[in-house]
Amino acid sequence: MSGTTTAAAPRRRAAGAGANRWVVLVVLCVSLLLVAVDATVLHVAVPAVTEDLRPGAIELLWIVDVYPLVCAALLILFGTLGDRVGRRRVLLLGYALFGVASALAALAETAQVLIAARALLGVGGAMIMPATLSILRQVFPDRRERALAIGIWSAVAAVGAAVGPLLGGFLLEHFWWGSVFLVNIPLMLVSLPVGRLLLPESKGDGRGPWDVVGALMAAGGLFGVVLGVKRLGGGEPVVSVLTVLPLVLGALLLAGFVRRQRRRTYPLVDLAMFRRPAFSTSVGCIVLAMLALVGLELIAAQYLQLVLGLSPLETGLRLLPLTFAAMAAGLAGARLLRRFGPRRMVCAGFCLTAFAVLLLTAMGRADDWALLLTGFVLLGFGLETTLFGAYESMLSEAPQEQSGGAAAIGETSYQLGAGIGIALLGSVMNAAYTPGLAGGVPGVPGSASVAAGHSLGEAYEVAAQLGGPAGVALRRAAGDAFVHGLHVTLLVSAGLLVLGAVMALRLPRVMQCEEVSVPAPRDAVKSPSQSRVSV
Repeated sequence: MSGTTTAAAPRRRAAGAGANRWVVLVVLCVSLLLVAVDATVLHVAVPAVTEDLRPGAIELLWIVDVYPLVCAALLILFGTLGDRVGRRRVLLLGYALFGVASALAALAETAQVLIAARALLGVGGAMIMPATLSILRQVFPDRRERALAIGIWSAVAAVGAAVGPLLGGFLLEHFWWGSVFLVNIPLMLVSLPVGRLLLPESKGDGRGPWDVVGALMAAGGLFGVVLGVKRLGGGEPVVSVLTVLPLVLGALLLAGFVRRQRRRTYPLVDLAMFRRPAFSTSVGCIVLAMLALVGLELIAAQYLQLVLGLSPLETGLRLLPLTFAAMAAGLAGARLLRRFGPRRMVCAGFCLTAFAVLLLTAMGRADDWALLLTGFVLLGFGLETTLFGAYESMLSEAPQEQSGGAAAIGETSYQLGAGIGIALLGSVMNAAYTPGLAGGVPGVPGSASVAAGHSLGEAYEVAAQLGGPAGVALRRAAGDAFVHGLHVTLLVSAGLLVLGAVMALRLPRVMQCEEVSVPAPRDAVKSPSQSRVSV
């Protein structure tokens, strides 16, 4: 054993390409921060973009949605490509493309150009996201250190999602809407040379040809499924051709992709990973956690603005405790994982989140800031604890030579969970909200009550048009119906979280010390032999 450890020592140092692994983590976190910020920074700029470019309703929808759509569709393609041609190479290409696309988006003079630029940003994001996790898997071969690194990585992701709207709002107060994209360029100009200098290159075993057809099938299938789910979440009819067709075609392509991978000697994604309980359970936990988080955040934002009457900035500040709690959970995640193990950690995270959701069912028409603060803090800490434990278990369970594909599967699960959450919880919300107005409101015309049943925002518009006692009555009834729908949605979400806690019981009880493959130095990367060292 001592001989193996001695032989592996220089190789472990070489894996970092002469760089301190914690400096490498900083570079990877900056990459992730940019991608996470860009996913939400445009939301506050939509009114300014609409006023300047005058996009149609469909164009505006694509301006907002094309980035996450393209990013989710291409994660597996670029994650597995990085395993083949080099993860650092794909990451640096993603940096370059992200910077160019940001410049195009900032200077766009038409809606079509902005849509194309946002699509390119999605391509760049898909190249960056799985590469950060797979390089992290390589640079931190020791599972305990890797757990701490993943905690920092996930905390940065939480910060990015929250900082996006705040940064966008600040920039819009001082500059034009294109500035929300220009901020990416100087950071990418720094990240490119720093990443080339510090980040190590690594590949998988490289056996067999890269399955181009399979990669395109996965991309097309994921694009169709995510598009269909997003349309459902946007309130589109279930029987709409534009909703059903992408879902059916996407599902068929994904089914064909799975069948193709099972038949290939050298598959693009080794589906045998899903036979490992820890891996498949972790993926399922990520989907359920994101399903709850995104759906609840969307509904909470509507509640804060439309029911409590808070401004967008006040709403963002009210949601900040959720982000700070998520950051704290990410930073404490490694210690919690060592002490309690994956099973108890993920299960406890789900249970804590379910408790927070049930606590929030006490929300009413009045502003109870203490209740909201407590609920959001517990919600953020519980969900981040769940996501941390699930990501760490998934990444540690996957073979190192397939870490890019495993990271892509995790990120795809993240995106799918977010899309399904908006669609499912949004549908539950509408189903519980509409009957409160469909029966009619005393003193309000029936047509006005029906129109108000579409959404709370539309109900307020109809109430403003009616004016007088009828408008006041409709506004009060719509608010009561929304709060009732919110309570029903929270109860459904709590049930899903309890299901996640039961699912987490399949995870390992303890954080096991693992035997990992230590990558060879860059000048010996073509050698098929790898030393193995126990950590």
